Amino acid sequence: MIETTQLQVRDAVSDDQAFLIDCALAMALETEHKRLDPARLQHGVGTLLAQPARGFYLIAEHAGTRAGTLMVTYEWSDWRGGDFCWIQSVYVLPEARRSGVYRALHASASARARKAGAVGLRLYVEQDNLRAQRSYAALGMRRTAYALFEQEFAAQ
Repeated sequence: MIETTQLQVRDAVSDDQAFLIDCALAMALETEHKRLDPARLQHGVGTLLAQPARGFYLIAEHAGTRAGTLMVTYEWSDWRGGDFCWIQSVYVLPEARRSGVYRALHASASARARKAGAVGLRLYVEQDNLRAQRSYAALGMRRTAYALFEQEFAAQ
């Protein structure tokens, strides 16, 4: 367990790419039992790092050691006349869980979204991940009436 007062949150930089890829691989396997393609993931992470108009990653560190990450992307809402910031790719290293890492990441993402004029924060979570759902609710997020649908296309 790490000490919460020692947490720092910063923007990810290109030197964090390997950590971000490792976190995404671990998160997909742990939460959805999916094995992601590392080459495709490297392209995806690298693209976001190189194109900040698409979003950004945050890194939580304890005493200079990375403890967790999340990604924020943008969605325009014509109904609200502003962007929603979507929290995605959340991962906290197992040894750092339940010690305030996600809370620090969430607070930073929320503050940054407010400063940028976003109309709100959104995220999606696995239906069976009750621990994560409790964490999000404790931070003021609420379940919406929307169900998520997707149509996935084959790799190009």
